[in-house]
Amino acid sequence: MNTRNKIYFASDFHLGSYPMENSKIREQHIISWLDFIKKDASELYLVGDIFDFWFEYSTVVPKGYIRFLGKLAELADLGIKITLFKGNHDMWMFGYLKDELNAAIVSNEKILDLNGKSFYIHHGDGLGPGDAKYKFLKKVFRSPVCQWLFARLHPNLGIGIAQRWSKHSRISNNSEEQFLGEENEWLIVYAKEILEQQHYDYFIFGHRHYPYDIALKNNSRIVNLGEWINFHTYAVWDGEELKLEKWNSEK
Repeated sequence: MNTRNKIYFASDFHLGSYPMENSKIREQHIISWLDFIKKDASELYLVGDIFDFWFEYSTVVPKGYIRFLGKLAELADLGIKITLFKGNHDMWMFGYLKDELNAAIVSNEKILDLNGKSFYIHHGDGLGPGDAKYKFLKKVFRSPVCQWLFARLHPNLGIGIAQRWSKHSRISNNSEEQFLGEENEWLIVYAKEILEQQHYDYFIFGHRHYPYDIALKNNSRIVNLGEWINFHTYAVWDGEELKLEKWNSEK
């Protein structure tokens, strides 16, 4: 029998991003990865922007993703604990996925202690220096008033607006990211600032879209999970070591 002793982390699937035919192909790659990990996973952390847009009306959710959601349900039924982080594209998760998958929903950061190692996990949006415009928009979009007003729109209109907006995103335009250097990577800058106040063995982020695994001071490390349009990367914790790996659907 296989022992479920590994914890997996992935982010930025952007399912539903334009063009839809590419999203459906990406969904199949993700499902093949979920099939691969289900034999030894104890937990799965999906660290934001899993959907390119997600808004839960009281009786309606965006259509699509049926094979992906079905695979998550299979993992949940196997006893694998699923944790979903709100990203900047799918921050409007409320109770649906919690009820259907028994998933934990995380709005901001989550602090973990695993086998004596400390983890700081966050999607990564709105952290670090700069990006004042988005930080303001994040407060607006997360406000209960804004969410209530958006929920008053008919789903055809509300989801239609979001899908048109999605066509102009960096994911839809397939812009591959480049590493900017530690001094210009805002999540690295943010992690270094946190380390001045509190030690963490591992920082795990998404959002940036460029995968990296970099040593910081005092044996701390920062891992960015990358995205699944160009990189297909994820991290796995085996109880002793965190590794950043690349999925090959031919496995």
